[in-house]
Amino acid sequence: MHACHLQGGEVDGGGARECATPCRAGPGPSRGPPGGRREGVGRAAGRGASGPGRGRKPVGRALSWGDRNGGMSEYELRAARPEDIDAVLAFWAEAAEGTSISDDRAGVARLLERDPHSLVLAERAGAILGTVIAGWDGWRCHLYRLAVHPAARRRGIGTALLDAAHARFAEAGGRRSDAMVLEHNELGQAAWKAAGYGREDQWRRWTRPLDAPAGPAS
Repeated sequence: MHACHLQGGEVDGGGARECATPCRAGPGPSRGPPGGRREGVGRAAGRGASGPGRGRKPVGRALSWGDRNGGMSEYELRAARPEDIDAVLAFWAEAAEGTSISDDRAGVARLLERDPHSLVLAERAGAILGTVIAGWDGWRCHLYRLAVHPAARRRGIGTALLDAAHARFAEAGGRRSDAMVLEHNELGQAAWKAAGYGREDQWRRWTRPLDAPAGPAS
């Protein structure tokens, strides 16, 4: 599982680090007007509706927004596969907030090996538009690496990714999901509040690298 919780993030617009260039995963998304109509979100990882990308483990129905020419550009939510790892890492380097000790090929490969449906991608024409890790350890539901490409924000992609994560948690029997948000990320905090999340000031995150020497006995 990814070593850090979500640090910041975007839920339907705002919060993740802005970038001026398209992600390296593929051609940039259509830059049509915001406010596109959401066609619907399927069930959680590996149990989505059939349609484009059949056999690719889609996790939701395709979503659409109108482009500047009046056409429709569709994307799907699906579970990431091992061959997506390099594109995912490149996407996070440009669109995600903060970095993690597990942001490398070995870290993501371990995640997919342990839980093949945990990393959900929003994808259009081979380009990654958004990601979320829906981590379920049998006890708690953790959200990591929620990010949407800057050119694809404010179109409901972040919300759709969260819907897929929440459905996965509910199906697994989870009772509450959590996300860690950077203190300085005011846009991210507002977005999480809009998604129904609340801050718990009584908790602080304590960490220790597993290769660090143990401290004195208490």
